[in-house]
Amino acid sequence: MLLIGIIITGMVVGAVAQFILGREGGKVDWQMALVAGIVGSFIGGFLINLINGDGVKLGPSGLIGSLVGALIVTAIWQGLNARKAADAKTPPPKRTKTNR
Repeated sequence: MLLIGIIITGMVVGAVAQFILGREGGKVDWQMALVAGIVGSFIGGFLINLINGDGVKLGPSGLIGSLVGALIVTAIWQGLNARKAADAKTPPPKRTKTNR
């Protein structure tokens, strides 16, 4: 049951992270929300719960850590996607003939 709670919380937190950082096209990218939320939940939430001594249970400190982790993962993901889009728009360099 804890795993299902983490997945659902992760998706919600991932979607909230997209709302905070901005979304492309005005829609939630659920794939990104799932990955960012779950990674953020495991990394951010787990670390903050361990630091606070709460163990492995859902709590307010874990939600804050999950949101911070999801914001970081979402920012990295959006940065990589922007870089790929910029690279795709850049035309290849023109080749010139040289007289030999």
